Amino acid sequence: MSALATCRPPAASGGGEVVLYVSADEFLARQVIAAFEREQGVRVRFVGDTEATKTTGLANRLRQEKDNPQADVYWSSEIFLTVALAGEGLFDEHISDAAADWPRQHRDGQRRWHAFAARPRVIVYAPDRVAADSVPNTWMNLTWDRFRGRIVMADPRFGTTGGHLAAMKAYWNADIPGFYEAYLLGLKENDILLLPSGNAGVVRAVASGEADIGLTDADDVWAAQANGANVALVYPRHSVDEEEPGNGTLLIPNTVARVRGGPNPGNAARLIDFLLSQAVERMIAESSSHNIPLNPALEGAYPQYAVDDPLQVDFERAAAVRESAIAQAMDLLADGARSDGSDAP
Repeated sequence: MSALATCRPPAASGGGEVVLYVSADEFLARQVIAAFEREQGVRVRFVGDTEATKTTGLANRLRQEKDNPQADVYWSSEIFLTVALAGEGLFDEHISDAAADWPRQHRDGQRRWHAFAARPRVIVYAPDRVAADSVPNTWMNLTWDRFRGRIVMADPRFGTTGGHLAAMKAYWNADIPGFYEAYLLGLKENDILLLPSGNAGVVRAVASGEADIGLTDADDVWAAQANGANVALVYPRHSVDEEEPGNGTLLIPNTVARVRGGPNPGNAARLIDFLLSQAVERMIAESSSHNIPLNPALEGAYPQYAVDDPLQVDFERAAAVRESAIAQAMDLLADGARSDGSDAP
């Protein structure tokens, strides 16, 4: 995705415009935007972000523009920074008929953001190098000696990796203080490598043989498989106790919010309602990303991508500990960082 690229398609008749900041994959965002423009007759000014700094760059831009907002709608490919930005007063309430009956975990209590189209956080592995009986099915398995020096993870300061670490810290330390820190030590002892190229780079490293196992998002694995890469994935649990519900795979939803003071509030509301529609969740589920719909009306519509036992994590608590979780990971794991020649910072 081009850095902070701005796309200005031809204006539709009589609908005005709306400014959208979006960190979702560009190919997917453009499909959704085109459908909105056709249906609503509103021109969308599209501002994206880079693959490596995805979400982080746009979040900082929103902060810088707080006193003079340029965006109307923020569509993020994750939830943790959205929660943080809402707490900083950057978003306005939006009452949406499209999401009126959604469960509390999929919307802010003050209706400042809504979640939709979630993707699982997964372990990607090389099936020709990891034996079937050695495939890790919990995150703790990544501390096994057999994987030493063969695990990769994206730089947690950017993208969904940092949010996942925050969810781990919030979930684990709530019951066992210090468990998250012990887990990081286990990864350090296993010589985990940090990559600057994002989750897609993690999948490429496994596909190319640079590593055997990686921490990534499911959509990046689906995309690699569609391009012929010999990689597989597993939906890992956050506990070895399979009888305890709610400790399974983390689902990271997209989120959408209306920027406080944005220049086009009416069209912002129309775009948000469109993004929360069944049609858009179906479009995303049927794309190469295969994100899981959160709309209750679509429950069970795509069983092939379903997660049986999603992790029950407090996203607000995870957002609150995100910075400390990332700082701890960088302090312990940065020695394993390496450059792959990308433009990421």
